[in-house]
Amino acid sequence: MNNIKTDFSIKDLENLSGIKAHTIRIWEKRYNLLQPKRTDTNIRYYSLSSLQKLLNISYLNNNGLKISKIAKLEEEEIPIAVREIASRGKIEHHAINAFKLSMLNFDQALFYNTYNSLLEEKTFRDIFYDIFIPVLNDLGLLWQTNTISPAHEHFLSIHFKQKILLNIEKLQSLEPHPDKETFVLFLPDNEIHDIGLLFINYELLSRGYHTIFLGESIPIESLKDLLKFFDKISFVSYFTVKPETDELLSYINTLHENIITETDNRFMVLGNQLNNIELNNLPNQIFAFTSIKELVKNF
Repeated sequence: MNNIKTDFSIKDLENLSGIKAHTIRIWEKRYNLLQPKRTDTNIRYYSLSSLQKLLNISYLNNNGLKISKIAKLEEEEIPIAVREIASRGKIEHHAINAFKLSMLNFDQALFYNTYNSLLEEKTFRDIFYDIFIPVLNDLGLLWQTNTISPAHEHFLSIHFKQKILLNIEKLQSLEPHPDKETFVLFLPDNEIHDIGLLFINYELLSRGYHTIFLGESIPIESLKDLLKFFDKISFVSYFTVKPETDELLSYINTLHENIITETDNRFMVLGNQLNNIELNNLPNQIFAFTSIKELVKNF
């Protein structure tokens, strides 16, 4: 069972706030901004309230307030200053911090209040690109450095996924344009990270395409069933952790041989795993992309 994380090392604070540990120590010493606790072996650690304060300080500092001025604010004045700046300017950084705090506290109310505030100024598409993607990128680092547990990651991922599904549902009652091609979206065997693929499905539906979302862990052999129903298919997949690096080219060649060759079909793929192979010599009708935005431009 995962325990809720309430104590943080200075490295955790660096990973979560983006402020270097060296800078945090200077702010402690010079301005007394944080008061770390000490273990029996004299190792400093920080409370959840200290993390929240540091995230607010980071937001104020990134919005032009000098650290010397922030240090003069009373404790209760810091979050007020954050809200004031967020209300009259860009709110991306504030929202990203709020989502992180909602994750660390398992605070659903904070998540939904933050999301609903964003909707007052942004479209769902903008929220995904400007807020969700940076947060998801941060989750990767936080996971690798053991700053968060699987429970934290799943909490935030599920809530992001719910918002994507809600917006997909609004589009699914619309008839696709009859002249638009069919897209089949799937993840390879043992790949379960579907947030990016779900958003691509949203983008396709919003443009009037016919989509078939198959989701997680679909064997190549199962994709053959689609060939009986459609003359031309654009297959889309997202390689986040699977296939393994030493299996990537074999997987792509097998898919090409079984699904693409001697057809008008194509295969469009993106994801971190593609960084591990040379992409210049991919088989015909197979296209790799570095981001969702780049892929969407081709629709």
